[in-house]
Amino acid sequence: MTNNDIFRRIRYTFDLKDSTIVDIFSLADVSVSQAQVTAWLKKDEDDAFVTMKNRELAAFLNGFISFKRGKREGPQPAPEAQLNNNMVFQKLRIALNLKADDILAVFELVGLPLSHHELSAFFRKPSHKNYRECKDQMLRNFLLGIQRQLRPGSNDTGSES
Repeated sequence: MTNNDIFRRIRYTFDLKDSTIVDIFSLADVSVSQAQVTAWLKKDEDDAFVTMKNRELAAFLNGFISFKRGKREGPQPAPEAQLNNNMVFQKLRIALNLKADDILAVFELVGLPLSHHELSAFFRKPSHKNYRECKDQMLRNFLLGIQRQLRPGSNDTGSES
C-alpha cells in the first residue's frame, strides 16, 4: 500500500474534512495547506496527484494520535523519515486506544482470525526473534475492519474523495 492509499482510507473511515486534516497536521507541529491535502487525496492517474512522503504520513499519524487522544505536554515527537506497515499499524493502534482483543475483533469483522501471538509479533522490535513484518494485505484488512466498525453501511473501497 502506498502512503496515499493509507491516508485516503483513514480520511474516508473517519470522515475527515480537508480542514480537519490541516488541523491534525498542526497538532504534530507540521504546517500543510488544504491544496497539499487535496493533491495527496487525488487518484494516482490525476495530473494534480502528489505522492505523500514517509515523513508527511508519519506527521499525519502523530497528529492523528493527538487528535484522538489529546495533545501531550512538551515537544511533539518528530515524524519518522522511514515508515513501514508495522509502524503505521502501531500508530493507529495508539491513536484508537485499541487493546489486543479490540484488534482481534477488527480482524474477525473481515474474516481474518488471528491469535494473540500472531498479533503481538507485529508490535515487537524488528530485532526480536518473533518479530513479524506487517504485509500490505494485513494492514489493508485492519483498515477495512476499522471502516466496517465505524461505517457499517458503507462500501468497502475506502478511497472516496
